[in-house]
Amino acid sequence: MRGQPKILIIANNDGGLLQFRGDLIKKMIEQRCEVFASCPNIEGRRSDIEKLSCTFIDTAVDRRGINPKTDLKLFLTYRKLLKVICPDLVITYTIKPNVYGGFASRLAGIPYASNITGLGTAFQNRGILKTFVTFLYKVSLRRAKVIFFENSENRNVFLRMKICRQKQTKLLHGAGVNLERFFYAPYPQEEATHFLFMGRIMAEKGVNELFAAMERLHADGENCVLDVLGRYEEDYCDRIDRYQKAGWLKYHGYQEDVQSYISKAHCFVLPSWHEGMANTNLECAAMGRPVITSNIPGCREAVIEGKSGYLCKARDADSVYQAMKTFMKLSREEREAMGKEGRQHMEAVFDKEKVVMETMKGLGI
Repeated sequence: MRGQPKILIIANNDGGLLQFRGDLIKKMIEQRCEVFASCPNIEGRRSDIEKLSCTFIDTAVDRRGINPKTDLKLFLTYRKLLKVICPDLVITYTIKPNVYGGFASRLAGIPYASNITGLGTAFQNRGILKTFVTFLYKVSLRRAKVIFFENSENRNVFLRMKICRQKQTKLLHGAGVNLERFFYAPYPQEEATHFLFMGRIMAEKGVNELFAAMERLHADGENCVLDVLGRYEEDYCDRIDRYQKAGWLKYHGYQEDVQSYISKAHCFVLPSWHEGMANTNLECAAMGRPVITSNIPGCREAVIEGKSGYLCKARDADSVYQAMKTFMKLSREEREAMGKEGRQHMEAVFDKEKVVMETMKGLGI
């Protein structure tokens, strides 16, 4: 690249871009890159992104479903951006930026790098949607300089379906976790066990299985509560109100300062159906909290089974219940030791600084 390369990052959410890619943007700026970020200002983080010395371009993205009219408009928006900015490299995150931003870059003859942060719902079921999305990916990724994957299983799916070539791919340990921001916190002393869930409140995150498990634990007379952080993606308002009245659930809404909630938690639970790499698992493990999560790609990597947490079956409420019930039987000392094991695992494998450097190396910066 030239002396001060222009880099355009295309994503679908300002909050996620800042939280998971902020350190990467900082490193690019340190390397004297001129960085532009194109994404919707959904969470009002534009000013925070601009404080990184990154030029923010508010770009509307319909994150759910396929609408030919709005998707064509998005593609044309990316085409126009490329003509105006003339970047030396484009970096895309999530499916629509990957597909439409990648294809626009390919047509413009601009090097581009795509990040597969998860396969999403389209790949979970057979049918015309999966066929169509596969076709779009094949077209958009054909000339990609590098394609980053957050777990090996996702990469194997793309290779098996001939969406990309082996030499294009590079495996990362997710986005990594900032070990200073997510510091080790002393284990809580409170007698009541606080389970914690952080994420979008929707079926695909396993909240139905989690709620069913908590109802059983409550019926067993277990002294435990579930703290829930996150926005509603689906209509769970009535159920959460009912569970709060029952006394075993506390809903805190969306929170930027998650560290204080993790510090108070005894265990984090994420029974998700599919993930690229679940950052919440990494963040809670980094702060010394045991993790109960699904035995699926993107979740299992964060846990050393039986030592730093437990793995359960996805879409299986009884398996989630059994893992939580087993955790309830542990002494405080055993739980604390489990959390320390998780912290050590994060330091050894998921250190954000290492992931950023591997990303920079893959980008050739």
